[in-house]
Amino acid sequence: MSAHISDPEPTPRPVPPTAAATGVPPGETPPGESSTGTGAGPYRPLTRGWGMGPLVVICLLAFACALFFLAYAVFLDL
Repeated sequence: MSAHISDPEPTPRPVPPTAAATGVPPGETPPGESSTGTGAGPYRPLTRGWGMGPLVVICLLAFACALFFLAYAVFLDL
């Protein structure tokens, strides 16, 4: 018995067109679709940030978690 290895790609792929066929000179890249316009609108600075309430709640939760892990570490060390 002989081992027969078949060609993994029996039909050749079509060759992509060259730069001469597309009309783009070598070394020059045409602009992408998103770079043809601004699309973002005028710059408007933020007038409001986080409210004081949510900021205080997040800080208290972070402090409570840190305190819990500190107490847990001290309890395990004893």
